[in-house]
Amino acid sequence: MRPTLKSLAAAAAGAAATILLVGAAEAASCGNTAEGFDAWVQEFQQEAVSKGISQRTASAALANVSYDRSLIAYDRTQRPFKLSFEQFVAKRAPASLISQARSRIQKNRALFDRVEAKYGVPAPIIATIWGMETAFGAIQGRKNVFNGLATLAFDCRRTDMFQGELIAAMTLVDRGDLTMGEMRGAEHGEIGQAQFLPSSYLKYAVDGDGDGRADMVRSSADTIASIGNYLRAHGWRAGGGWEEGSANYAVLSEWNRASVYQRAIAYAATKIEQGL
Repeated sequence: MRPTLKSLAAAAAGAAATILLVGAAEAASCGNTAEGFDAWVQEFQQEAVSKGISQRTASAALANVSYDRSLIAYDRTQRPFKLSFEQFVAKRAPASLISQARSRIQKNRALFDRVEAKYGVPAPIIATIWGMETAFGAIQGRKNVFNGLATLAFDCRRTDMFQGELIAAMTLVDRGDLTMGEMRGAEHGEIGQAQFLPSSYLKYAVDGDGDGRADMVRSSADTIASIGNYLRAHGWRAGGGWEEGSANYAVLSEWNRASVYQRAIAYAATKIEQGL
């Protein structure tokens, strides 16, 4: 039977309705407010299990999470990275950090030399990053990693990225790298003395002290080696400098996308090197 204009119109309307429903379903997978967050958490828990996460870990990770409005506000403004270079250095790479970095390098020279021999990354760069991220492990953050990651995974700004990080964080627990109690860190889910995101922890954390475990929460040696491993994997060239315009300076953008952060690393590392 040949279709009539009326039947064609009805079919078109039905197709349009289907498109609208699909669009609504996709829109419901993220949100710009707290509305729908609790339902999304329940759905994501089952999605995590379907991707190979154990039910025990998925349930424990998301059991008490809540939408963090202050984190969303911080994430959307990124205020620290809007400081001038001088302001940023004063806060994140002051003279006290440079002095401490030199001291730690001198006290652990054999370790830093071993890491440089293996990964090609010199001590001043590694010590700068270690110091800038957590004051050499002293300030790792105490926030629930899963709470922050779930909030950011639901937010529409970078949904895919942080859903991946949320799965990676669960994998760290499932794999036995970290316990559920050790999943504490900074606002965006960064973990350990170098503040690796969970996916980077999975890929680049290495055993630097020979105990058979890559523990960046407790082990300074593991942290130092892991920073070296990360930078080498992202293109660091052994024996090269890190001045602006160099190949190694470009690698610093893989550590942090903020240009002021990259400049601060290069600046502090140069100051540290000059005093060794």
